[in-house]
Amino acid sequence: MGRLACGVKRRERTFTAEGAEIAEGKLECVISPNDGRNAGSGYTGFQHAGLVAWHNIWPGGEIMPDQTIFLRHVSREDVERLKGWLDDDEVAESWFGRYSYGNPAHLGYNPNEIANLGEEEFADIFDDPTHHILSVYTEEGEHIGEFHVAIEEMSGDGQISILIGRKDMWHKGYGTATMSAGLNLCFGEWGLYRVWVDVPEYNTWARRMFERLGFTHEGTLRKSRPHEGARFDSVVMGMLSTEYWQEG
Repeated sequence: MGRLACGVKRRERTFTAEGAEIAEGKLECVISPNDGRNAGSGYTGFQHAGLVAWHNIWPGGEIMPDQTIFLRHVSREDVERLKGWLDDDEVAESWFGRYSYGNPAHLGYNPNEIANLGEEEFADIFDDPTHHILSVYTEEGEHIGEFHVAIEEMSGDGQISILIGRKDMWHKGYGTATMSAGLNLCFGEWGLYRVWVDVPEYNTWARRMFERLGFTHEGTLRKSRPHEGARFDSVVMGMLSTEYWQEG
């Protein structure tokens, strides 16, 4: 067993996966390597909310580096950095693409309008219990992305989306670490029954990552994603809480 500190920050209140509030702005979780959630899914390592030491094994035996990430409350400065990332077509297309009028798509809020919002309006967006939005930070304190869960309260479903906006951080294990932390929050702290993602077929890295995390292909949305002048299918992949918590 290993005891590791997790860094999930939501204003001044933080919680363990079981919902117990703790002090000093940190989470502490006891995690064992290679537990039942990992069986047969193609990876080994520790996983827990907020901080992840991860060995992700890709085809051919390549091991992605261990990464530590923190999920933190979104600041105005974070949104400004995200705006800059989404100005890059490659980054925007890796997430939700662009609206027909040209602006990068963003499901949680309009990054171009945040600067004009008052504190109450800002809090309404980022404290919404039906749409959790958290910034992704490295162990060194660098902001590199954003994590979303849009929750359907009646069904207990959550649609997850993540963005690693720093292109120099792509394919280095940060997306996997973010998803590991996020899944622990979804099924542990927020008590969801099912989570799902919508991945364009051309984003093969993301599809492989979700497969190795244990997501199941649930369906295909035909020609739902415009991309570089053409239309592409997107794949709906999901995971149930029973699958996440199952033992060996």
